[in-house]
Amino acid sequence: MVDKRYCPTEELFDCLPDTVFFIKNTAGQYAVVNETLVKRCGLRRKSELIGKKPSEVQGRSLGADYEKQDLKVLSSGQPIVNQLELHTYPDRSLGWCMTNKYAVYDDEGILLGLAGVSQDLRAPDENHADYAQLQSVIEYTENHLYLPPDVKSLSERAGFSPYQLDRRIRDIFGLSTGQWILKLRLDLARKQLLTTKLPIAEIANNVGYADQSAFSRQFYRATGFSPLAFRKTGKY
Repeated sequence: MVDKRYCPTEELFDCLPDTVFFIKNTAGQYAVVNETLVKRCGLRRKSELIGKKPSEVQGRSLGADYEKQDLKVLSSGQPIVNQLELHTYPDRSLGWCMTNKYAVYDDEGILLGLAGVSQDLRAPDENHADYAQLQSVIEYTENHLYLPPDVKSLSERAGFSPYQLDRRIRDIFGLSTGQWILKLRLDLARKQLLTTKLPIAEIANNVGYADQSAFSRQFYRATGFSPLAFRKTGKY
């Protein structure tokens, strides 16, 4: 007889190869993980992750950034919702994902830890009915990343309201318009950091940041690396 109190949450997340799932205790140590996270860390068994912190298994740079996120959620109770960031894939390359983290409490409001998921970004849906209509706007954005992002002017160029444009961009890319532009800017920055010797200030300007420090803060938030440290990693 099946125990009706049993909920196979962990096993369900094991079925999702594009999604990392975890529960951590109040010390930020892994308590529950799925198979995807195990593979992303280059390990073979879940037991190799349990009781560890991200910096112990995912490298000091990315791991330390995840730990800062955890501490923020655990100390404030405020969730991290739909944050665009980089994760390490099984071949140790980097790729984009959307991360969500929430504090977990018992029935009496006592903090137990946090739960989170990070889902890989899907490929753009070029067969979507609106893709052809937006292609000129997409190409314009990709070719003008040196300009500060302006969703209003893009929506006017597309002939939509900002809300209508955002809905279509979400359908095609799985991102809000702002997130999509940010990803394009940071992808170009990553490429120029690793394939050119351009000064970081010039790269910042090339992707629409007049202020190098603002660029560095945004780059670190998304990647867990400063632009200079990322350049030294040699990862793309």
